[in-house]
Amino acid sequence: MNNISPVEPETNPNSKLIIDPPRWMRFIIRQVGDRAINPAKRTRRRARAEAVRVKSSAPHVVEYFHQLDDPYSHLTAQVLNKFAARYDIVIKPRLVNATGGKNQPRPAELAIWAHRDAMLIAPHYGLNFPQDAPETPSLDLQSLASNYLAPLSPEAFLAEIEAVSTALWTDDKEFFFQHANPSADGEEARAAGSKRLAELNHYSGATFYYAGEWYWGVDRLFYLEMRLQELAANKSDLRGYLVPRPDIDVSGVDASGLTLDFYPSLNSPYTSIIFDKTIAVKDTCNIKFNHKPVLPMIMRGVAATNVKGNYIFFDTKREGENLGVPFGPIVTPIGAPTRSAYALLPWAYEQGKDEALMSSLLRAAWSEGIALHKKSGMQRAVTRAGLDWSEACKQFKRDDWKQLIAGHQHEMVEGMGLWGVPSYRLSGPDGEPDLMVWGQDRLWLVAAEIKRRAGK
Repeated sequence: MNNISPVEPETNPNSKLIIDPPRWMRFIIRQVGDRAINPAKRTRRRARAEAVRVKSSAPHVVEYFHQLDDPYSHLTAQVLNKFAARYDIVIKPRLVNATGGKNQPRPAELAIWAHRDAMLIAPHYGLNFPQDAPETPSLDLQSLASNYLAPLSPEAFLAEIEAVSTALWTDDKEFFFQHANPSADGEEARAAGSKRLAELNHYSGATFYYAGEWYWGVDRLFYLEMRLQELAANKSDLRGYLVPRPDIDVSGVDASGLTLDFYPSLNSPYTSIIFDKTIAVKDTCNIKFNHKPVLPMIMRGVAATNVKGNYIFFDTKREGENLGVPFGPIVTPIGAPTRSAYALLPWAYEQGKDEALMSSLLRAAWSEGIALHKKSGMQRAVTRAGLDWSEACKQFKRDDWKQLIAGHQHEMVEGMGLWGVPSYRLSGPDGEPDLMVWGQDRLWLVAAEIKRRAGK
């Protein structure tokens, strides 16, 4: 443990206003967050966009941003033409570069993670990711691919993108030798697409933009399909989705021979909507379970931006609605409230109340609008977890939580190669490699793997 880094870095790229916001800043963050997740505002925004479209007799226009070296873009390429055929829409495809910057920190590690994740989810979505695909396609082939795609009409792009992407990720040099287009300027096309992506205040490839809202890859495509179906834009009466989200299901499973490590964070909107679902999975299948909270990414020195924050709030709201979990009103617990809450964890572990405490704190901050930076708010959350408040007040000055949390962070970041939350590690039985995944939208994958490994 001596080589483990301190729980918070000595230097942090995020400002003090974000790491330890004063009350007025917490109020501003709440206002921004509540505005992003307000269902009434979303309904009015959608209605205005549709009214403008109808008045101008315009088609349903969907912009799609494809990043050639992005594994998620490769998965999306496999459904893009089917999506276009199913709906009465006009798709405007655009090539982009990997220009996420602070919105996508640790780019080298992100490439490794995305490659691994795409390979894991592809079979469950009925898609393919080559088993021997490189972590990223060669720059030369990317250049040839962009030169080939750049001059194509939107219709031709949609028809060709799957074949081109497959050739790229399988290192099929012969394909590009046969289809070379040296006169095209793929770099210019990628620069133009990246500029458009930035103008629309987004940062990621494999994304769809429709009437003011964003949809990421095959994981969020069903939300766009849902919206288009509500607008009667589907070409048939078929109401299903091209890539439906698998259910989180471990019913009837005895997973007592397996172990699940869970890495949540108190300041994570995504964690807030999946925490209780994760505990329910654990309770249902009797899996060995280790609850291992980590500090919020911002406090760990991962750069944050307003653009990414706004998208996360919006996306968490619809993910919560899909799960049947409330999200909002919010009061961020970043900074001092998180430190105080985590100071209680060693004591809560001793009483078997750590899960109940974390659940209560997350609900307070992210769905009840309870201010944990106020004594009354913290007291409410603590006592609801079945803990004695007078005894809790004696724990706030403890610092042994730092070693505990630093150990969790070391396991997740250094040991698993993950830095986002919530993260999961599924272990067992002997002979099976650990499953390590990141994101609230991967609990279904954890559940599916639990069922497989438990022989159900």
